[in-house]
Amino acid sequence: MNRQIAILGAGKIGESLISGLLSSEWREPAEIVATSRGDDRLAELAERYGIRTTRSNAEAVEEAGVVVIAVKPQDIEGLLDELRGRLRPGQTIVSIAAAIPTSLIEGHLGESVAVVRAMPNTPAAVHEGIAGIAAGANAGEDHLAAAEEVLSHLGRSVRVDESYMDAVTAVSGSGPAYFALLAESMIEAGILLGLSREISTDLVVQTMLGTAKLLRDEGMHPVELREMVTSPGGTTIAAIRELEQAGVRAAFLNAIQAAMRRSQELAAG
Repeated sequence: MNRQIAILGAGKIGESLISGLLSSEWREPAEIVATSRGDDRLAELAERYGIRTTRSNAEAVEEAGVVVIAVKPQDIEGLLDELRGRLRPGQTIVSIAAAIPTSLIEGHLGESVAVVRAMPNTPAAVHEGIAGIAAGANAGEDHLAAAEEVLSHLGRSVRVDESYMDAVTAVSGSGPAYFALLAESMIEAGILLGLSREISTDLVVQTMLGTAKLLRDEGMHPVELREMVTSPGGTTIAAIRELEQAGVRAAFLNAIQAAMRRSQELAAG
């Protein structure tokens, strides 16, 4: 694979990818080119990372083996018009533009273009994100593997059929907001019980982090962990009863379904 990587639209996720590629030493600054609309932003990226920058998306993709499309959905068609006729056989297009199907990209760039659609989430900013990835009509194993390797520097990835990308968006794309809302509620509860905001925040954030690491690193099922903490007649079961009576579980199911429906509506235009 050509080692040059073009990142078109170096916003927060794009910059996180640049940082991950360089900090892991998987790529050198000379092997990355990034684009943005603003000259100040381009100068900032060039100074911070030593990479090549340009306002021209067409110029950026000329030598790239992998092209990452990281622009906002409302800017996608203008970008694709700029790229039409500029891509070469063998290039892998990785799109992280939310709600944009691979068929739209293929329709603009040509039926032979290999497109992999990805949905990363905001923990990618600290290289602890997860992305769902789906192959377009012309993307094979090599293209998926190339996308996985690039995205590994933002965290992890899972392969799904493209028909499930709206579900991925609802569960993990929007997921950090659910956890943030839960953290906010728990912190406020600690304050209600007399803890300072600083101490309550430390307790909640570290508890969330440690719980996530137990579930991931120890391969524990959530039920197993919950039962481990819940002793008969204790404090935890009293709290769980209140949550169940309030319908918290059903509320999460309904909320995530609502997020998926909205993602489908956005994808439909």
